[in-house]
Amino acid sequence: MLRTTLLGAARNDALRRVVTTSPATRPVVARFVAGEDLTAAVRAVRELAGEGLRVCLDHLGEDTTSPAQARATVDAYRELFARLAAEGLAAGAEASVKLSALGQALPGGRRTSTDLAAELVAAAHEVGVLVTLDMEGSGTVDATLGTLRELRARFPTVGGVLQAMLRRTEDDCRDLAHPGSRVRLVKGAYAEPAALAHQDRAEVDRAYVRCLRVLVEGGAHPMVATHDLRLVRIAQDLLSRAGRGPEGYEFQMLYGIRTAEQRGLVAQGAPVRVYVPYGTDWYGYFVRRLAERPANVAFFLRSLTTR
Repeated sequence: MLRTTLLGAARNDALRRVVTTSPATRPVVARFVAGEDLTAAVRAVRELAGEGLRVCLDHLGEDTTSPAQARATVDAYRELFARLAAEGLAAGAEASVKLSALGQALPGGRRTSTDLAAELVAAAHEVGVLVTLDMEGSGTVDATLGTLRELRARFPTVGGVLQAMLRRTEDDCRDLAHPGSRVRLVKGAYAEPAALAHQDRAEVDRAYVRCLRVLVEGGAHPMVATHDLRLVRIAQDLLSRAGRGPEGYEFQMLYGIRTAEQRGLVAQGAPVRVYVPYGTDWYGYFVRRLAERPANVAFFLRSLTTR
C-alpha cells in the first residue's frame, strides 16, 4: 500500500512543488542524487573512480512534452560525454537513457526517440562511453526493445534493462541472452497490475533468480542491479559455477545506497558500477527510491523532523 501511494506521488504535481521547493528536502535528496549540474556529477564520478567503482550516469528527466525538450536532453548528454572525455573519465563509463526523455510518448515518438538515441549513442561511442536504454512502465517495453534491436545493429554494446517483476520478462531474457548482450536486470520500480506483474515480493525475487539464470546460461553479460544481499550471493554462486570472470558480469547499485557493500564487493574483486543520477528534474527518481524500501521513507521523514 505504501509503495503504491508513493509511486502515485511521483506524478502528483502539487506534491512535487512542495517537495522540490522545501529547503529541508535538499540534504535528504543529496543522499540519492549527485547534484543538479554537470560539475557535481563529474565530481561524484571522480570520487567513485578513485575507490575502484565504475559509474553509470543518468541525466534526470521524464515526461518530455515537446521535441525541443527531447533535443535538450540529447544536448545535455553530449555535453556530459565531452566533459568526461576532457577530464579523462570517459573510457568505461556508462550513460543510462530513458527513451521517454527523448520524446518516445510524443506523436511519432517511436521514430523520433530512436533517431535521437542513435545520435546520442554515436557521440558516446566516439569517446568510449557505454550506453544503456533504461526501461520504464510496461506499456513501453515493446517499443523500447524495438529501439534496442535497431541500435544494436550498428552499436552492439548498447545495453538494455529488464524488470523481473513483469511476467513477460523471462521470455525477454531468452531473447536477449546471447554473448556480448549487456542486460541490466532490476526488480522493477513501477506500479503495475497483477495481470502483468508479480505483486508478492518473494515471487519477484524468485523471478529475478530465474531471469538471471537465463542470462548467465545464455552467455549474456548480466548487469546484476540489486541491493538485496541475498540475491547478490545467489548471483555470485551462479556466476562462479558458470566460470565467469570479472570481465563477464558486473553488479550495479544506486548512488548513496549500500555504499559499504559496494566497496566490499570491490575488495573481493567484483566489478561494481554505481548508478549516478544528476539534474534538476530529480523528483520522480527520488520518490521511486523512497518507494523501493520503507527504510528510505523513515530516513526521509527523520531528516525532515530533526532539522
